[in-house]
Amino acid sequence: MTTPPPPPAPNGPGYGFPQQPGGGAQPVPGAPGPAGAAGTAGFGPPPGLPTAPGLAPVLSPGTSIPPGSGRSGNLRRNAVWAFVGALIVSAGWAAAVMTVPGLVTSESSPRGLHGYHLSDDFCTTGKPTKILQTYSVSDTSAPTHHADRHPALDTMSCSMSLKRTGGNNDSEYATLFFRTDLHKAINPEPEMEANKELYRGRGYQVTDIAGLGEQAYYLYKDDGSDQYHSVYAELDIRDGGMTYYINYTASYTQGKGKPPSKDELRSTLQSDAQDALRAMKK
Repeated sequence: MTTPPPPPAPNGPGYGFPQQPGGGAQPVPGAPGPAGAAGTAGFGPPPGLPTAPGLAPVLSPGTSIPPGSGRSGNLRRNAVWAFVGALIVSAGWAAAVMTVPGLVTSESSPRGLHGYHLSDDFCTTGKPTKILQTYSVSDTSAPTHHADRHPALDTMSCSMSLKRTGGNNDSEYATLFFRTDLHKAINPEPEMEANKELYRGRGYQVTDIAGLGEQAYYLYKDDGSDQYHSVYAELDIRDGGMTYYINYTASYTQGKGKPPSKDELRSTLQSDAQDALRAMKK
């Protein structure tokens, strides 16, 4: 039986070795021979090193593979080293996480609720005491409230139609809406920043406020023609994963009265917001 030709050398075209006619690599003088063929020049792994995973050792013509060697042995050795490497990497990662927790915290990671909790009637829990010193709840429209629970988000809100005490013209009516979201699955900070910039781009006056949660700002705009105006004032607060906002809207006709000023509304909304945040922690 004719001896089959040897398998091609692992260093083929593109690796910098000259080629023999027929595709075989020329031997390099002094280079060690393949395993099992000492003294024969050629290419193959140095003695004592395993071949690449899944490949049989390179042998010269007429050399047999010793019993118990070859692919299965190499696969076992490679599997052992892969397992050991995985253990080392896992141990190193665990140590890094314990030392530097920020490695596994991203901008979207939850920030905790800081003790805030949901209530079934936010009109009562977040009652706007300060603004109700100037306005009363409309006789024709009772306050409405909602509360919803979800593993990722709890939310509660209240809406009130108001009438200035003793007032009779169109500028004496207003609407108040306030809402709290308890974000349990994400960090709401990027959205708060985006919301502020969107309002700024639409011409609202934006004022940052210190001392309210971790982030707070006040929005205000008096919009309209020379005669008819629409006033919008809002206070937004974020503390950890809790977001709260309260907004006031009213319209008026020039010369027929006017809603509270920008600074008066800011002071009123800020006072009621602080009361609401305290109540949500009780």
